[in-house]
Amino acid sequence: MSEHKALQLFKIPETRKRIFLTLGILLLYRFGFQIPLPGMNPSFLSDSAGGLAGDLFGVMNAFSGGAIGQTAIFALGIMPYISASIIFSMLAKVSPRIEAIAKEGATGQKKINQWTRLATVPIALIQAVFIYTGVFLQQPEMIAQGMEPGFGLAALVVLSLTAGAVVVMWLGELITEYGVGNGASIVIMSGIIAELPPSLLQMRRSDDFYNVLVFWILSWILTVIVIVYITKGARRIPIQYARLTRGRRVYGGQKHFLPLKINMAGVMPIIFASILFVIPGVISKAFGWSWLSDVFNDTQGFVHVSLYVGLIFSFCFFWNRLMFQPEDIANNLREHGSFVPGIRPGKSTAEFLSQVLTRITLAGAAFLAVIAVLPNLITTGQGLSGRMAYFLGGTSVLIVVGVAMDLVDKLNAQLVMRNYEGFMKSSNAGWARKDQ
Repeated sequence: MSEHKALQLFKIPETRKRIFLTLGILLLYRFGFQIPLPGMNPSFLSDSAGGLAGDLFGVMNAFSGGAIGQTAIFALGIMPYISASIIFSMLAKVSPRIEAIAKEGATGQKKINQWTRLATVPIALIQAVFIYTGVFLQQPEMIAQGMEPGFGLAALVVLSLTAGAVVVMWLGELITEYGVGNGASIVIMSGIIAELPPSLLQMRRSDDFYNVLVFWILSWILTVIVIVYITKGARRIPIQYARLTRGRRVYGGQKHFLPLKINMAGVMPIIFASILFVIPGVISKAFGWSWLSDVFNDTQGFVHVSLYVGLIFSFCFFWNRLMFQPEDIANNLREHGSFVPGIRPGKSTAEFLSQVLTRITLAGAAFLAVIAVLPNLITTGQGLSGRMAYFLGGTSVLIVVGVAMDLVDKLNAQLVMRNYEGFMKSSNAGWARKDQ
């Protein structure tokens, strides 16, 4: 059945065009990683500065396709645009003015998208400065011969990285508008998948390659099963609509469900925690504070793991409370004449939803903490760097599986819409023949 659906996708002209266009844009995106930064050593296009970049930038390096340690013009990847999108998503819940604009429909969303694009530029500038000072200056061999570190080289590298980030943002929006799925998510997934083969080749140099490979395959299978189970898992709260009697007719009375996903925050808490860990690492590298660097770069240390897990839990509760507000949901249910069976509408419903949300968030935060921390712990003694752990670990698999599931849903929607239109056309044609 799945093979038949896959063939049907290529039989539909519009869907086939979207798929090939998406693949073509991704090919252009990967081509950008072969363009060297001006003033930098081109040999680092293929030779990663892996240890430093992976340990310092962590999951941000995974989002950029592992290019933060490379001298490619697309080294920033889609991360500046993702950061800007997160900022405006939060502002839409905090700022009444932006929230009012977001509720204006397509016009308001268009305006917020424009602000997100404009905010991407200064964010890319800041992240480019972090990369130049935190990676490139720490390894002088990355700078091309004859080039002296200074303001001129810094300006050239920072502006080039910013321009590359803007181009990646444009490519992602092209996929969103003319391709299949969410462009930013697909760009992130393609960067992670593209880095897996070189990561496996690096593993092949170890003496116990086959044992490690079998171990990682089993780990991947188990991780994918757990991620799919948790991602699809949800608490279904029953919603009963009030029954109204008008004359001899009875309206309403239907029963629906309000699904609350276990992992409602997605990968956002991990992103927030990783961003906060980048700043102290960059500062410690810049000022030579080895004690601070040791604390934040020791991924197996008690202090690092405790802080990381605490940040993930904090951001998970913060994000869920920000995006899902029980008071608003309770008010909307009461205004539409619906209620939770056994719970009084209004304040009691809000308290009930808040209790359920707290328990679900606790389970989702524990799941994200295990996914984020466990790969670093199980790679101890296997000769794998921190960068390898991020690509072969749970965080990257969580992103890839989530994006792949969303992409499958979008393609299934294309098939359902096509079949529905064909059914309507055949029915209309039959009625037309009867009329004639």
